[in-house]
Amino acid sequence: MAALLVVVTATYAWYIYNTKGHTTDVRMAAGTGTNLQISSEYDTGYGSAAVLESFNGRLTPVSTDKIANGFQQAAGFTSGKEGQAGLVINFFKNSKPTDYYTTSLYLRTNGVATDVYIADIGFEDNDLENPISSAIRVGFVVHAPGSNGKAVSEYIFEISDIKNPEAEYNTATGKEGYVLDSTKTDGTTVPFTPYNKDAYCIYDRNTGVVTLKENSLKLCTVEGDGNGNQGTPVRVDVYIWLEGCDEDCVDNLCNETLEKLAVSFAGVVRN
Repeated sequence: MAALLVVVTATYAWYIYNTKGHTTDVRMAAGTGTNLQISSEYDTGYGSAAVLESFNGRLTPVSTDKIANGFQQAAGFTSGKEGQAGLVINFFKNSKPTDYYTTSLYLRTNGVATDVYIADIGFEDNDLENPISSAIRVGFVVHAPGSNGKAVSEYIFEISDIKNPEAEYNTATGKEGYVLDSTKTDGTTVPFTPYNKDAYCIYDRNTGVVTLKENSLKLCTVEGDGNGNQGTPVRVDVYIWLEGCDEDCVDNLCNETLEKLAVSFAGVVRN
């Protein structure tokens, strides 16, 4: 109870990501509550649901510590030294757009100013003994309001606290929690801690009430005038990838996929 800061009424948005085979033919759908609206287009299509573009690629291990700097594909390994895994990543190359999933959605409100939080990132592994979710990352890049708003912030989440039973520290440091330094091209890795479920808010679907925890992370604010006039939309780019430097990202995951990944947004109306 000490961690609960505030309980407020909420609007609610969700989208769902389904896979067939190895993360191919992905379909994403989106829905919102009454005040928070969502669309896959900036100018049109806002409402309680939107279908986002599908993904026809294959998740390939890539790595980054900053989405804005891009991804590099984990492409080469060398034999580990004492205190390291049997193989460690020592070579990266430029990734292709088909190595990871990305799409954009747009949020707006026809009510008053609303702060947007993540309520949940749910998932379903196709093989519980080889859980690919253990190495999946979901990233959000938030833009300034408007059709050409520049990227102003980004957030990277791990989606699971499940561990791959065959996990090994596969970076040259031999330590957990390192990813590629995206400012360099020589394979240098740096410590990086993604957000996790501690940064979610709590959304009660039965009552429509949001509870903010001590570490609940606000993604953005969508503005409105409170008179039913729509505010300026905010673009959010969504990225889903297999983190190649994660100690859970080893060979037993290469033929696995997520059956489902669903991200839930909740809106907190500002007083």
